Amino acid sequence: MQALPAAPLVCSAQTPAKRRSFRFSGMNPAPRIRERQDSTVNTQASRQVLTTSAIRKIEASFAASTPSLMQRAGLAAAAFASRIAAPEGPILVLVGPGNNGGDGLVLATELKRMGRTVVVALAGDADKLPPDASEALRRWHEAGGTLRDSVPSLPWALAVDALLGIGLTRPVTGLIAEWITDFNRLRCPRLAIDVPSGLDADTGAIHGIAARATHTISFIALKPGLLTLEGPDQAGDLQLSDLELPTDAISEAGRWIAPADFTEFAGPRRLNSHKGHFGDAGIIGGQAGMVGAAWIAGRAALALGSGRVFVGCLAPDAPAIDPLTPELMMRSANEVHSLASALAIGPGLGQDEAANVHLSRALAFRGPLVLDADALNLLGANPSMHTALSLRTDATVMTPHPAEAARLLQCSTAQVQAQRLEAAKEIAGRYRAHVVLKGCGSIIADPQGAWAINRSGNPGMASAGMGDALTGFVVSLLGQHWPAGAALEAAVHLHGAAADALAVGKTGPIGLTASEVIHAARRVRNGWAEAALTEAA
Repeated sequence: MQALPAAPLVCSAQTPAKRRSFRFSGMNPAPRIRERQDSTVNTQASRQVLTTSAIRKIEASFAASTPSLMQRAGLAAAAFASRIAAPEGPILVLVGPGNNGGDGLVLATELKRMGRTVVVALAGDADKLPPDASEALRRWHEAGGTLRDSVPSLPWALAVDALLGIGLTRPVTGLIAEWITDFNRLRCPRLAIDVPSGLDADTGAIHGIAARATHTISFIALKPGLLTLEGPDQAGDLQLSDLELPTDAISEAGRWIAPADFTEFAGPRRLNSHKGHFGDAGIIGGQAGMVGAAWIAGRAALALGSGRVFVGCLAPDAPAIDPLTPELMMRSANEVHSLASALAIGPGLGQDEAANVHLSRALAFRGPLVLDADALNLLGANPSMHTALSLRTDATVMTPHPAEAARLLQCSTAQVQAQRLEAAKEIAGRYRAHVVLKGCGSIIADPQGAWAINRSGNPGMASAGMGDALTGFVVSLLGQHWPAGAALEAAVHLHGAAADALAVGKTGPIGLTASEVIHAARRVRNGWAEAALTEAA
């Protein structure tokens, strides 16, 4: 595929964004479920996510270190390669013309020293390698290694992609593109060094063609592009080697989310509790033909522990009771505005005059507010509402998918997807809100510019009602007095973790429904409470 254009996120304010149809794409594939359980150590440092510019700053600071960064990376990669390679057979290493190729040459030399048969193919001119890579090539020759200029057809124990590293900004063409195609066809473990070649390390976009690895070992810190958009499909199972370099001084670092982030708020409840302690969640939406969206959000709020849930449907003939969840308190939308301690508006809201009236009123709500679905579409189409939103003093949470984000930013969905991190940060800053840009590797940003990426979830979540369930989770935690940032991150992670638990039990990913995820989320949430109690003890 062609690289998406690096166009600015914001188009002319005078040209309203056209409404586009949007199909929610699948989240991280099921194999990543096992990886999340047993790979990267769950510490704040190892969960950092750094952009290319941040990585370059660290590399520059340690350029003269001994051993060199290339030696450290190559040796770490070789140790990992030795664990995932088949026990018998040769190992193929595809080497590119830059420092990523140098990492591959160090790996090849070390694997040869271990007694493995290693074949190295170089895509480029050996005389034009950067200094460190040229030194790595000298050591490869010194160890008795030779170079190929084509990819031999053999039954490989492992194939290693060391063609292109971070910083790629243009489409991959020519010989390297051909070799990536050959690499992707190999029926053996396929290891990418730092990032799969052809994948944008910052955005997860594919520049023409990208290596599709079964494993990726990344260095110093994980990169956003490994965790969002196309990255999870291309990278396979992730391994991190920090090369023993400190990264805690990097102010622009993000992180990937883990339950340890919520221990402070996720503990068990006091025995002396009543429903008034756990908030009154309000849901407004449910236009004609879309009542189910509001009900799903309400059911999700109940399952996550709200004391009471009020649902105000705009459909004139909306039932007075949810037959599957009679605990939901059906009220008029007008009543819900005044009854809720935390309010969500959008699931099934529609875009008629009544929807506009209720959204305007919601923007003046005194308490935490969640904006989803058509509430976001209306906001994007009505700049006059932006002032009301900017005047809010209570927390605002926004949960757009890429098409809704495009309407908020007055740009195309393709532009949002090509710059997911920047899009999420811009929405958060512009609307002074906590934002999740949903999709594969959902990105969460706050008004101050902090950001995180969620790794939980699977393709089963690409079904109707999942976004409504997430809205219910968020408003429930807000009503239970969770801070907005923690509530949003916990709800997003819990949403995906519940879907993952169902997939492990073979209820999904194919055919997974929002209702099933709601019930699974309750089990996961109670598991968090038990874990917090154990940790406290």
